[in-house]
Amino acid sequence: MQAISANELKTGGIGAIASALEQEREVGVSVRGDLRYVVMPVEEYQRLRDCELEMALLEIRADLAAGGSIEESVDEHLARLDALAAERS
Repeated sequence: MQAISANELKTGGIGAIASALEQEREVGVSVRGDLRYVVMPVEEYQRLRDCELEMALLEIRADLAAGGSIEESVDEHLARLDALAAERS
């Protein structure tokens, strides 16, 4: 990943980011030599968000398949939450 310094960003503005993004999918911004931020096009950000949501869905499906769910009414659920809260206090 290419990195640009905060000073390059200050002097070159968004053009510095746009130029760097022509070569790579994301660009790092370093502050005093430390990588602090990553900048990417919104399309790439959305792709990463979609991947995160897909992973969460797969984890939930695996949990459900392993029996990690409880089927109960609203009243039963609230009673269970009250019991859990009472145990913790």
